[in-house]
Amino acid sequence: MEDYFSRFLNLGWQLRQYLTELIENLLGYIDWIPQRLEIQFSASHGGSLPGTTGHIHEGAYALSISDTTTEEQTANGISEGTIFRKRFSSIYQRSYGSSSNLLHGFGVVRRLAFRVRDQWSLFSSEVHAKLTRILHRFWTTLQGSREDIGWLQRTRASLCSVDGTGRFKEILREIRNGLHCLPDTLVYLFIPGLFSNHSPLYFTNTKRFFSKMGLACHIAKIHSEVIELKASVEKNAWELKQYIEELYWGSGKQVLLLGHSKGGVDAAAALSLYWSELKGKVAGLGLVQSPYGGTPVASDILREGQIADKETRRIMELIVCKLIKGDMRALEDLTYAKRKDFISKHKLPVDELPIISFHTEASTAPTVLATLTRIAQAELLPWLPLPRFFLSASEFVESMLASLKVPVVAPVSAAMAVTALHLRLRYGERSDGLVTRRDAEVPGSVVVRPERRLDHAWMVYSTLKKGSAEADASEMCEALLAMLVEIGRNKKFL
Repeated sequence: MEDYFSRFLNLGWQLRQYLTELIENLLGYIDWIPQRLEIQFSASHGGSLPGTTGHIHEGAYALSISDTTTEEQTANGISEGTIFRKRFSSIYQRSYGSSSNLLHGFGVVRRLAFRVRDQWSLFSSEVHAKLTRILHRFWTTLQGSREDIGWLQRTRASLCSVDGTGRFKEILREIRNGLHCLPDTLVYLFIPGLFSNHSPLYFTNTKRFFSKMGLACHIAKIHSEVIELKASVEKNAWELKQYIEELYWGSGKQVLLLGHSKGGVDAAAALSLYWSELKGKVAGLGLVQSPYGGTPVASDILREGQIADKETRRIMELIVCKLIKGDMRALEDLTYAKRKDFISKHKLPVDELPIISFHTEASTAPTVLATLTRIAQAELLPWLPLPRFFLSASEFVESMLASLKVPVVAPVSAAMAVTALHLRLRYGERSDGLVTRRDAEVPGSVVVRPERRLDHAWMVYSTLKKGSAEADASEMCEALLAMLVEIGRNKKFL
């Protein structure tokens, strides 16, 4: 495809050159005419009159008369040379006037032609430059993130990852059979992803599941407010660093991190930036569907130089900054350009800490389009038109009414399926709907690649359709954390 665009540009450039040469050739012909216009003549009378020669060259006239004569006077005493010069002067004046007008016309035409040539050259240059910019924008849009996806695995300094899918399946099978092995000597911290403060059920089922097992479990919060994971990576890394230290000093236990989506990127940034202060306080890191290398979704939306890039950015600023009250840097930090810059400057301590990369592939089956995901729940009590006698009801009745909640659902899985299909058709890449499988792998980590089709939101939300044949998100999170503990013990990280 790139070869066709270069040929098209070369064809446009050659056409411009041919037209310019044609105009220059025409101008050269017009400029040649006055140079060739030269009138030469000589006059004599019987060899006795003086030789006279006149030249007209580019509007200048020169007349020369020889001094050699055979007769000085005619019979009436009038010089024949004088008579001839007078007659010739009248003839010349008439011929010079017409030739002067002709030369003036040629001059006007020549100046006009030069003006046309200059304007054409300027116009053709502007057209060529504008056409080049349009084609470059079109090619940038068409190319998209094709050369960026999986860039981290292509770098020379990239470490080899270890496939831990088999061991993960074994641990998950043991958990479903009732064997739970997570120690209570650790604090388990879940780090939600982008816009999690607008999703009340983010990680709540998993936290409830861990709390029932008697484990100290937290969702990343600071001063009773959810961390603004819609903010930049550097800001969240500092917040997470402080929160980890608070948990460590408050409990005296190491903290085991599990970050989903951008939460994994923020957790990895905290360890990369502040490892000297967090070393010995963090037991491990699990990245669940995290765009550690970047995501084509963010890059394709915010890429500069593509068609309608400014308009797209203004729309995203309206959505992120005005509606969600977030920071555009939260989305920019997930682009390939930002991730390349950050990873090149800050190294993740893979050799000193157990790290797991977990990524999945979303299903694109037509049945997924009808799947609804519960993202929140609404209480019915404030909205019910209760009779007056309920106002004096007992606390038991009031609590029973307060427990009546209606799930708030959204077609999240359907949206992920459409996006995953788009990435598959455009780039030929498998993804969970937002993150490609290659971009979710941290070099040097233990990689878990389950075959089960799971979209990007499945690990943190629960669908209305529940089945006991497969493990749920809470059990998978437990298996990942149990695997982190096992890796840490085997390599004596802990």
